[in-house]
Amino acid sequence: MLKNHYYENLVEAGCDEAGRGCLAGSVYAAAVILPADYENPALNDSKQLSRKRRYELREQIQQDAIAWAVGVVTAGEIDKINILQASLLAMHRALDQLEVRPEAIIVDGNRFRPYQELPYATIVKGDGKFQSIAAASILAKTYRDDYMDRLDVEYPMYDWKSNKGYPTRKHREGIRRFGVSPYHRKSYNLLGGELSLDFRD
Repeated sequence: MLKNHYYENLVEAGCDEAGRGCLAGSVYAAAVILPADYENPALNDSKQLSRKRRYELREQIQQDAIAWAVGVVTAGEIDKINILQASLLAMHRALDQLEVRPEAIIVDGNRFRPYQELPYATIVKGDGKFQSIAAASILAKTYRDDYMDRLDVEYPMYDWKSNKGYPTRKHREGIRRFGVSPYHRKSYNLLGGELSLDFRD
């Protein structure tokens, strides 16, 4: 059973992101505030759950949460500010949208940028330790998957419906054959290994 909270007697938002390691698409982050006495034994790191279970839990989280929101940073923004800063910005954008203001923040991982002078804690593997971070990981993952599925309709040659933008062999083969899309992160090594692409026009 994951822990309910990190800070005692504070309204706490859990944050997590999805899509940092992808070659294409926006990075998504979610922020979730759960009730103080909330207990859901099904919550876990989204990577440990089946796709079907993630979507079932998304509905439950959205119904049960005091507040939740999703923030997005585009591939173009990622290229300008780098993926770490983009991930932190996506979390801030999610926090900005919460209809209930948090009094503290807990974040999956070991990096965060202070938000409105609120106390915060970074927790390595936090999505497997705290319910609100697990809930945020599920929302970020499922909303990003939905987004990549929509892009796949427009650009089926990259197999995004299956790989969600991650660097699979089929994805990289699509880049070799068809070039890059407007959604690719041009600051990344898109072909892997020693190969690179020249984006100068």
